[in-house]
Amino acid sequence: MKIDNEFEVARPPDVVWAFFQDVPGVASCLPGAELTEDRGDGTYAGIVSVKLGPMNATFEGQASLTPDESTHSAHLEGKGADRKGGSRGSVKVDYRLVATDSGGTTVIVEADVSLAGPAAQFGRTGIINEMSNRLVSDFVACLEAKLEAETPEQAAEIEAGEVNGFKLLLASLVAWLKKILRRS
Repeated sequence: MKIDNEFEVARPPDVVWAFFQDVPGVASCLPGAELTEDRGDGTYAGIVSVKLGPMNATFEGQASLTPDESTHSAHLEGKGADRKGGSRGSVKVDYRLVATDSGGTTVIVEADVSLAGPAAQFGRTGIINEMSNRLVSDFVACLEAKLEAETPEQAAEIEAGEVNGFKLLLASLVAWLKKILRRS
């Protein structure tokens, strides 16, 4: 399933790029994500917890990040498994930073997500896209707050909020239904 997203950050590309190179800082802004190990050479181990209404999944796995400073872009590949629920997932993400006329940065994200097992049932609808939009919004708010912090210590204290799976699912369903009704 392809997920494309784009958002703007009110900071120049060099500042946003420097933040994106701080993988623990980025992970702390991803709702439900926890970085557990830096394995070196751009490879990391971690956990991503997802709560979708009655379904809870905790994907344990690893990701490899390949940044290209000359183009302010990167490629990420990750995979994980939920041992308890039997779901598996993999993701390939490409992102790039583009300067805006106002001195900020547009972040363009293209992801390809594959789910198998019980979690795959949510990939058959537009719900995953809507949930992705909401999670990106939370990520951007955390990113902006970290960049606005006056000291590195203050920035380190800022983390993504707790993901309320039921509220996220409900809000995503409502947004998805509105989109369908507008098309009619």
